[in-house]
This record gives sequence, structure tokens and C-alpha cells, in this order.
Amino acid sequence: MIRITPTIAIDERELEFSFMRAGGPGGQHVDKAATAVQLRFDAAASLPAPVRARLARLAGRRMTADGLLVLHARRFRSQRQNREDAVARLVALVRQAARLPRPRRAARPSAAANRRRIEEKRRRGVVKITRRPVRESKW
Repeated sequence: MIRITPTIAIDERELEFSFMRAGGPGGQHVDKAATAVQLRFDAAASLPAPVRARLARLAGRRMTADGLLVLHARRFRSQRQNREDAVARLVALVRQAARLPRPRRAARPSAAANRRRIEEKRRRGVVKITRRPVRESKW
């Protein structure tokens, strides 16, 4: 079991790994070894609905319409390290989704802030007025 929070845990058997060849540097090793990892996790079946909804928003295109989260890991040259990286990224993503967002409280600017804003607007207006071309009088 992978413990995410005190109330949420993921069973390792729910994680599905597939391996493929990774691109990038590495010479002949890259052409022969399947070190890149694709982790698939069915969030729809494993996570509570509110956590799943926040996870879908955080994951973006990495989550399919039917709730399957797909992560790719190809940072390292070894399959074991890529596998650990994929699991660590999954845990971090689910942990972030499990946290409740802080509710936004509307704040009003203080009277001093309003005075400063108005004074700055007045100063800016004076600058603009002084930049105007001077009109010659008729007399």
C-alpha cells in the first residue's frame, strides 16, 4: 500500500506499468533498452469523488475522460529509477489533489490605499496635462 494521506492509500496492484524505449541521449543503450515507463492508474475506481475532481483539474490532459491517469517517466537511464519517479509523481499529484483549497475571502482596500491610488491618479493626470502642446492665445 502506498500511503497518500491518513485516509487515502493506493494499492500497488492498482498501478499498471508498461515500458518502452526512451528517446534522447544514451547511445546504443537507448536503442536496446526499454527504460521509459508509462504508469496507468484508475482514479475513478480508487479515489473519493471530490479528490478525483481536483485531480482531474490538476492532471489536465494526463487524465482520460473515464478517469484513467497516465504518467510518462523517462528522465533516468534505468527502468527502476523511472518507475520510482513515476510513482513519486503520482503520489505528489494525488497528495496535492487531496488538500482542500483555502476558501477565498473578499478583501476591501483600506482607506489609506484608496487615498494613495487617487493621489497617484491625480499626479499622473498632471503629468499628462503638462505634455499637451501649448495653445497660443488670440490676443
